Amino acid sequence: MDFRRTSVVEIARAVRAGEISARELASHALERIATLNPTLGAFVAVDGERALEQAAAVDQFVANGGDPGPLAGVPLGVKDNEDTAGYRTTHGSAVLEDSPVAVADSAHVARLRAAGCVVVGKTNLPELAWSAHTTNDLFGPTANPWNLLHGAGGSSGGSAAALAAGMVPLATGSDGGGSIRIPSACCGLSGVKPSLGRVPGGGPQGPGWLDFSTKGPMARRMADIIAALDVVVGPEPTDLRSLPRPEADWRAVLNDPHVPVRVAWAPTLGYAEVDAQVLACCERALGVLESLGAEIVEVDPVFARDPIGDWLTVVGACLLRSLDPHRSHRSWDRVDPVLAAIAERARTTSAREMVAAFDECHRMNLELVELFHDARLLLTPTTAGVAPPLELGGAGLVNGEVRLDWVAFTYPFNMTRSPAATVCAGLSDAGLPVGIQLIGPQHADLVVLRSAAALEEAIGFDQLAPIGE
Repeated sequence: MDFRRTSVVEIARAVRAGEISARELASHALERIATLNPTLGAFVAVDGERALEQAAAVDQFVANGGDPGPLAGVPLGVKDNEDTAGYRTTHGSAVLEDSPVAVADSAHVARLRAAGCVVVGKTNLPELAWSAHTTNDLFGPTANPWNLLHGAGGSSGGSAAALAAGMVPLATGSDGGGSIRIPSACCGLSGVKPSLGRVPGGGPQGPGWLDFSTKGPMARRMADIIAALDVVVGPEPTDLRSLPRPEADWRAVLNDPHVPVRVAWAPTLGYAEVDAQVLACCERALGVLESLGAEIVEVDPVFARDPIGDWLTVVGACLLRSLDPHRSHRSWDRVDPVLAAIAERARTTSAREMVAAFDECHRMNLELVELFHDARLLLTPTTAGVAPPLELGGAGLVNGEVRLDWVAFTYPFNMTRSPAATVCAGLSDAGLPVGIQLIGPQHADLVVLRSAAALEEAIGFDQLAPIGE
């Protein structure tokens, strides 16, 4: 079975019907990882024996006439910043490489496992998920299945590369500044950052990036993401931000995928420079939206300025909190120097500066409230450039110029807590995927999901990453 051609829903249906065993699926995933991971660096830990035991339990459930769940037997990769029983959670950092093995799953992973998923391993990320370039001193870089000389984006780059290469059909991610949407766009996937609180965090530790980051499932296409979201959304007592489960069946949006009558298009948000090929792909996607009945209204600018400074004020303080307890660790000198500098700079951040950063989040949301009075959806490029070459170390190319701000389109919507998705809009001349981003009003996740599913279907992008063909 090719995980790139078969949907999560089809896989689970076949397992529940006894047409294929969960053990066969797990074995295929493990073989695919063994073959491709030395080249891609998508997985950082794999426990084949544990995965096959989980799969056998699913098969026994089916043999006994039971229903193991709506995601029965689906192999799952878990980003290595989320607890998974039997694995260390290293966050891609050498100072955490000897962390104790987790004895319980995070709420997110527990819900996916309860729905029938089989965890096969942990996926790579930049150290403490701080960057859009997936590499670290502990495990090395993750390459892009579309072109091994390019990166997979980040910070959920290991999960995105694993999905694009067909190692697994489902994985987990987290998004505090674009970390699901950026690698999804770089690797030719659809991706979704749910509204803050939809997918629970919680657990024994406070939220890593306060109100900026949210967890979420990742897959190749919207139908699979929606199937996974349907089993993980809902309240969690240990998560102060978690939202009640919506009454609507999230899977029902696939029965009638459509786009709003009026959508807004912001090609720069008011401050970003966009690569000409990225812009051309996005404009073709806008033409598809128009063919579906949407009126496109250009609204540039959306924000008065680039909010990266306010975003970094909050994230820097959170990174300092995470790193400081490990300053005496034997591997402290292996901490990414840019990460260490960002954290150290945050040592002088005042309470007033933190409050001002959250005030800016409030002001930005007010601007979106006004925008959504006239349009139901906002569209932008997902990234300003395609997946950058590995040799650039996280910088991107925009119209041939090396730029660090190639990811300037995603973090504003972490600051506003907005639901946001990305859909593959096509390929650059070099054959690298380009994403277009869809942002909705507060808690309007279903609008975003329905529109993204409709656009994905109409664009019809179903090419496969060439690796492993």
